Amino acid sequence: MITSRRMAAVDLNAESLGVPRKQLMESSGNAVARVCRDLGAPGSSVAIVAGRGNNGGDALVAARFLKEYDVTVHLLGRPETISTDIARENWDALVTSDIPHRTVTDSASFDLGDPDIVVDAMLGTGVTGALREPEATAAREINDSSATVLAVDVPSGVDADTGEAAGVAVDADHVVTFHDDKPGLDSLGVPVTVADIGIPAAAELFTGPGDLLALHRDSQSHKGDHGDVLVIGGGPYTGAPALAAQAALRAGADLARVACPAHVAREVQGYSENLIVSEFDGDHLEPGHVPDLLELAADRDVVVFGPGLGDATESLDAVREFLEAYDGTAVVDADALQVVPDVDTEATLICTPHQGEVVKMGGQTDTDWETRRELVREFAAELGHVLLVKGAYDVISDGDEVRVNRTGNPGMTVGGTGDVLAGATGALACVRPPLDAAAVAAYANGRAGDFAADEFGTGLVATDLLERLPVALQSDIHD
Repeated sequence: MITSRRMAAVDLNAESLGVPRKQLMESSGNAVARVCRDLGAPGSSVAIVAGRGNNGGDALVAARFLKEYDVTVHLLGRPETISTDIARENWDALVTSDIPHRTVTDSASFDLGDPDIVVDAMLGTGVTGALREPEATAAREINDSSATVLAVDVPSGVDADTGEAAGVAVDADHVVTFHDDKPGLDSLGVPVTVADIGIPAAAELFTGPGDLLALHRDSQSHKGDHGDVLVIGGGPYTGAPALAAQAALRAGADLARVACPAHVAREVQGYSENLIVSEFDGDHLEPGHVPDLLELAADRDVVVFGPGLGDATESLDAVREFLEAYDGTAVVDADALQVVPDVDTEATLICTPHQGEVVKMGGQTDTDWETRRELVREFAAELGHVLLVKGAYDVISDGDEVRVNRTGNPGMTVGGTGDVLAGATGALACVRPPLDAAAVAAYANGRAGDFAADEFGTGLVATDLLERLPVALQSDIHD
């Protein structure tokens, strides 16, 4: 089972692995044609109602594979407004092949005819909300026909993740979907064919540019919409909490705050005027500070706990007390990690240990990443929290799903890169589910490190990652 958003990411990841979406569209169209053959004998009339996106492109390909059928393609909209290059290429191929086709530029002109089979390829899994024209009129006419209706990926007007419709929707008799089943299709009560279109398993397992798609910002966004992150740390160290907070800003958070001991507050503030620094008494975190920190954290979206904190007994006791009382989302890093296995908390935790820290937490590791993948999944399930275990191959799991990240390089063994990762994870956890946030942060952090290594080799430092993190969070693969 795969959500529509995750499916879009996997499609793009497949392209980054060398399987172009044009090839996937060819395979999808072939799968649609195969199901059409199951639904009607050769010579049957087939009306393909195609939208202007890749869902319509799949059906345009199918038309070329249905030579033994009486096919007519209805394109909803002008050909020049087809939204992707690969769908436009398949429209051109269809026209050149002299397959009967019509363009519908006005809903009043839509005439389905009396086909034996209708292929609904108006809108795919990525489109939600009520149908607009001419799709709404086309859906009504499809529903009024006596034809067998085959929907491509999901019936138009139906949310693929929920199975619900916000208005009129196509009443399909059969659905052909690709790669994996979609959560909302079970509720439709119709046969669903899941077609293997050649997406490699690595496109789901390994992080890639597709994982960045979910970070799109609404043009009407306001300050605060993308997160307010509180970093609690510092005392023995000052650079770590400053790096984590700056990374949160570079990864998209609107606000980044640092709560640290008073004797290092001025130094932490000196790293950047963009940070909001709150100080507490003393030279290290103590249990007496916890009530004020909980009050400060209550209005923040995510807390990053641990950078530069140290391992004083009082500090670890304070971490334990904080997490036991906190019910929000927290990224736990560095010395704070060692208290996690024994804490009873309602908080959503994302833990970011390296392999040595996993062992200290009571987990196991292995030099082979595939073996480590299963060990991390099992330990995440035991803890009940998301784990992002750093290494040459980062392994991320919530105890159920597992993702693996391969970006990064040996130069990133330098101090501070883990603090950057923790801060970036905190920022992304403001806007994405915990597993996705951790996976994207690992990918972007490693990618920023790779950009830095291209310039500095193994002499890179953590601040080099900060400068490159915003670019690392932008996908460089486009339609």
